[in-house]
Amino acid sequence: MAEKKKSLLQANAEKQKRYREKQKAAGKKLVRGYVSPQAMQCYEEIRQKTGWSDNETLSNSLRILLAAYKCGQIKLLNEWLKNHDR
Repeated sequence: MAEKKKSLLQANAEKQKRYREKQKAAGKKLVRGYVSPQAMQCYEEIRQKTGWSDNETLSNSLRILLAAYKCGQIKLLNEWLKNHDR
C-alpha cells in the first residue's frame, strides 16, 4: 500500500512539474497563479499607480469585481477593459 501511495505522489509531482514548465514556456509568470505577459503588465501598472502591496492588489481587485457583480455592472467593467485593451 505504501508503495502505491509513493508512486502516486511521484506521478502527481511530475504532473505539477510539467504544468509549471508548460506555463513558463508559454511566457506566463507565477503570481498566485499563472498570468499572461499582458496581465502581468496590467498588474504592474496597478501596483505602480496605487502603491498597493501584492496582498492589497489582490484583495482590492476582488472587492472591485464583487462590487461590480453585486451591482450588475460586470458587462460595464468588461466593456471598459475591452475599450482600453486590457
